[in-house]
Amino acid sequence: MSARYHLSMAAGAAAIAALALLSIAYGSTVIPVSEVIAALAGALGFEGGDVSGPVGRIVVDLRLPRTLLAISVGSGLGIVGALLQTVTRNDLADPFLFGLSSGAAAGAVSVITIFGDRFGVWTLPAAAFTGGILAAGVVLLLVSRVRGQGPERLILAGLAVSFLFIALTNYMVFAGDQRAAHSVLFWTMGGLGLARWDNIFLAAAGSLTILAFALYNNRKLDALLAGESTAESLGVDVARFRALVFIASAFSTAVLVSVAGVIGFVGLMIPHLARRAAGPLHVRLAVASAVFGAALILASDVLARTMLPPQELPIGIVTSSIGALFVVAMLLRRGS
Repeated sequence: MSARYHLSMAAGAAAIAALALLSIAYGSTVIPVSEVIAALAGALGFEGGDVSGPVGRIVVDLRLPRTLLAISVGSGLGIVGALLQTVTRNDLADPFLFGLSSGAAAGAVSVITIFGDRFGVWTLPAAAFTGGILAAGVVLLLVSRVRGQGPERLILAGLAVSFLFIALTNYMVFAGDQRAAHSVLFWTMGGLGLARWDNIFLAAAGSLTILAFALYNNRKLDALLAGESTAESLGVDVARFRALVFIASAFSTAVLVSVAGVIGFVGLMIPHLARRAAGPLHVRLAVASAVFGAALILASDVLARTMLPPQELPIGIVTSSIGALFVVAMLLRRGS
């Protein structure tokens, strides 16, 4: 397993590097890879690179932030999915099953259709973050009001809250400014077009927070793999720790969705792929989920920008298509 893990991580890192170059090179204007490398070298202070020309500005100011955002979002969502699948003991758990993304989407749509950018460029990310945290709070409140906080109750509460916020989002779309419907559609299906150097730190913070949380609590997460009774015997307060994982996942998801919109199926698919390479223990699983998630979003973004030129597809269409095929293949494999 150790050799497979290290080989997989090396292959994943190489894939991220190659896909990052493709992500910067391909778009509405195709830039030769040699010029991309020269522009990146100039941005890092090496001689021979030019960042003042039009190519350099496209690479450094537009496409490089987008690539870094893709890496941050993919790695963060992959780790969140792995943690949620562990604490709920549900192979299909992901951030979107628990209403986290639906709440963030409702907050963003309220800005687009009703309130407008009253506080400048930070209005939409702030509203999306607030919506995601509100959804998480409602889920935890529902769970705390009933006896027992088992994973099945958390899932049911998440589904209920998800449908509630989806209904609220649809209402605002029809009741608000109809001219904003296209923006709403693109945002709720996910996109990396909001990437800028001044908001990259948000996505990076969301991704690094959930990675640090997973690594710090890896022993408690590993204990849950043996069952709740065994984890309790090892000193883990399962109900409290499950709520803590959910809060950390909600924070990271809300931050990521506030910048990139709703990108589905990443948190569902990536942990299954990561376990094949890293095994079930969470130090390696978290790292593998981050690497594979980043590679998936980078590849999906390249496809989204090149499948229907000159238009750009919402990245959620690509990830949802891949995710649907993945779930079908998983069901067929288990059925056989």
